[in-house]
Amino acid sequence: MQESIKNIIRKALTFIFLAVITFISVLPIFWVVISSFKSTREITSSPLSLPTSFSFDGYLTAISVSPIFQYYGNSIIVSVAATLLNLIFMGMAAYVFARVKSKFINVLLAVMSVTLFIPITSMMQSIYSVIEAIGLYDTKTGLVLVYTAIGIPITLFVLRSFFLTIPKEIEESAYIDGASFVRTFFSIIVPIARPGFATAAIIQFINCWNEFLFALTLTSSNENRTVPLVLNYFTSMFSYDYTALFAALTMIVIPSIIIFILLQEQVVSGLSSGSVKG
Repeated sequence: MQESIKNIIRKALTFIFLAVITFISVLPIFWVVISSFKSTREITSSPLSLPTSFSFDGYLTAISVSPIFQYYGNSIIVSVAATLLNLIFMGMAAYVFARVKSKFINVLLAVMSVTLFIPITSMMQSIYSVIEAIGLYDTKTGLVLVYTAIGIPITLFVLRSFFLTIPKEIEESAYIDGASFVRTFFSIIVPIARPGFATAAIIQFINCWNEFLFALTLTSSNENRTVPLVLNYFTSMFSYDYTALFAALTMIVIPSIIIFILLQEQVVSGLSSGSVKG
């Protein structure tokens, strides 16, 4: 009896804790979205109230006076390209890291682990110098290369953890049937590891989509700048037009949220499977 009461209390406390965390996480997004339909006067006078009438003036202003769609296109090109390159190269590397056992591999894993603790700002000067020296400053190609490289450690560890959960007997059977190492990887391992690839892809894509510092430093023209820089554009031009600012924020944040919602099952599956071994 006492044990059942403890279980009920434990579940209730867990539910309350998760509800509070969810509320804290969702409230700012909900407030931004709702505020994008209010007038600036309503936002300043009663910021927590619902709009008296839903207006799309903020969205029309954001679209008409800023190159937001051009920035959108740049972000899609850069994020998709960086994600695909990152998965292609690090997928093969993670498979080798998961299957080959040697001191050299362990040293490389240790080095990769250390890179996770290096602040991005400490690499800014060196990366800027390299990109400018090879003639890729203010180009989408330069951003793609930088984003691909920055995502290497996280993608490596996510995919390696997932590959470790795949039984080696599957590969051994393929080798017995005459399949090569490369064919085994692409024909057998990759389809099995789709949840792991989906998890790594979502993490990489969202990181690329939301990245601000390198996009600001390595680009200077509207032809190559990405969506996060719209915020910088709006804060300088519309410091008092909160409706347009919140409308721009909504258009920036919503796509990544939708992508995560659509692929959340794959992400959860990949993370839970990859956590079994490490």
